[in-house]
Amino acid sequence: MNQEEKLPVIDCDVHNGFRSNHDLFPYLDDTWKSQALLRGGGLPLGGGLPYASPIGNKRKDANPPSGLPVGADPDYMIKQLIEPFNVEYAILCSDSMIAVSSFADADYAAAMCRAYNDYLIAEWLPKSPTFKGLLCIATQDPIQAAREIDRIAPHPDIVGVSIIGGSRMPYGQRFFHPIYEACQRNDMPLVIHPGAEGSGIFNPPTAVGYVSNYLEWHSCLPQTYMAHLVSFVCEGVFEKYPDFKVVLSEGGVTWLPPLLWRLDKNFKALRASTPWLKRLPSEYVRDHCFMTTQPIEEPDNPKHLKMMFEMFDAENMLLFSSDYPHWDFDDPTKILKQFPLETKRKILSENARALFKL
Repeated sequence: MNQEEKLPVIDCDVHNGFRSNHDLFPYLDDTWKSQALLRGGGLPLGGGLPYASPIGNKRKDANPPSGLPVGADPDYMIKQLIEPFNVEYAILCSDSMIAVSSFADADYAAAMCRAYNDYLIAEWLPKSPTFKGLLCIATQDPIQAAREIDRIAPHPDIVGVSIIGGSRMPYGQRFFHPIYEACQRNDMPLVIHPGAEGSGIFNPPTAVGYVSNYLEWHSCLPQTYMAHLVSFVCEGVFEKYPDFKVVLSEGGVTWLPPLLWRLDKNFKALRASTPWLKRLPSEYVRDHCFMTTQPIEEPDNPKHLKMMFEMFDAENMLLFSSDYPHWDFDDPTKILKQFPLETKRKILSENARALFKL
């Protein structure tokens, strides 16, 4: 085994699944159990992908021998992901649960998040010291969400707060600020993950409306992140909360440099509209924002990706993610081959170690 194959990995986007449709029921009080049953008797989840993938959402080889659903068997996850790829920590994010923010009923969504967080702490995090968790909140009611952050964040194996990219307004707007205040108060980064844009109460998944298929939806996800990122900066979130950090997960990478060029250029002419900003927008992004590698753009000419990395502080802003067990899983031994060893070390583990305080 060569030196590069021994590099430790902190995987910042691992999706833990549910064993059955009733996994969360023990963590719900009777009122919300009844509501969940009225909604079909299955998992009390929200949203989901508004467009079906023609190749499914999971790796075919990720089906556990135990017969449990994909992603629901922690022992098989350890065998298939943790051990072969030298994963030091796997940060668990339930992409199904964070979609509860697409429900119209804010109290129901908040109850589901409380149940999931208790379930995560009781039934996943004790399975391995490798597992760390992102607590789930619903964005419909930021005051309730802030209370949930305060309740769960002190747990030593909870390392961040997760929400979904789908929304009814850009995330920089002051409606959401109680969430960011709670994140800063508890020293928790906010991780934004895609998955339900265009469903439930959310706005359409693109700036011009709804698309027709999964290919279009998946390709246009950076639009969501562009809007949220510009909103965070221009609404002064990073001035108001100077220690607050944001992770843009699973939304691509190479769209960032041209967006920042455009934002900096426009700020120089239009800064009177944002008098609270004291620095260039790109400087706020560099100091407060991170991105995950998966699904990393892979041009035919690898030199082009390297050039894009040189256009922003990729070495310090990128976090490795595999997206296990989804179909577009990234193997940490295969990506970033053209980059120096120390750059790979930072992206594969050290940036995440510092951000999540592992």
